[in-house]
Amino acid sequence: MKRLFIDIETSPNIVLSWRTGYKINITHDSILQERAIICACWKWEGQDKVHHSQWIRGNDENVVKAVVKVMLEADEIVGHNGDRFDVPWINTRALMLGLPPVPQWKTVDTLKIAKKHFYFNSNKLDYIASVLLGTKKDKTEFDMWKAILLNNSETAMKRMVKYCKKDTALLEKVYQKLVPYATPKSHVGALYGEERWVCPWTGSDNVIKSKTRTTSRGTVQHQMQSKETGGYYTISNTAYSQYLEEKGR
Repeated sequence: MKRLFIDIETSPNIVLSWRTGYKINITHDSILQERAIICACWKWEGQDKVHHSQWIRGNDENVVKAVVKVMLEADEIVGHNGDRFDVPWINTRALMLGLPPVPQWKTVDTLKIAKKHFYFNSNKLDYIASVLLGTKKDKTEFDMWKAILLNNSETAMKRMVKYCKKDTALLEKVYQKLVPYATPKSHVGALYGEERWVCPWTGSDNVIKSKTRTTSRGTVQHQMQSKETGGYYTISNTAYSQYLEEKGR
């Protein structure tokens, strides 16, 4: 499966405001410069290289085109809060730039997995990476964004790309830790013509039955476990019969 890990860094709007403070209403007609995607980073599962694209003096068209191109090649797109942030941002910028329509992406959101299956003190990528991997994100400050946005600082841009690349690499490692606890979004085996009883995450046939269950309507299902990932998944009685036939039992 072509599984893509993505992360983006965005700029704030530049607005005209009479004053500063809390609970101030700033309407959209106060925008002087529309927010955009400063840089995007991505990597394919199992590959070492983290790719990136960065805007050219505030113009993010090249970034959006580059990241959409690789997203179109992916079977699954993984992000942390990607369903609410990265993907809508990319879709919106593509629309505003007049680019061709994008499809409904097949996404996996590690933030949703963390919230649904666990009870971390924090669901931020930085915290989860620190407790599961013993490493944290690079430190940043708002001055880096200001230097890029207002001064076109090459030094600040290099720091931001480095920061985004590290986040993308951490995302894959956190995904690998969390995903065995989640329900698969795709079936790798079926994608490549294998039987439905194989591991949906890897397509491996190195699996065992954990238990037999029934639904409230009396449908028999079988809980399987991947011996490679440790993750559990459910297959139908028909698929289980094929599993027994294949294993010679």
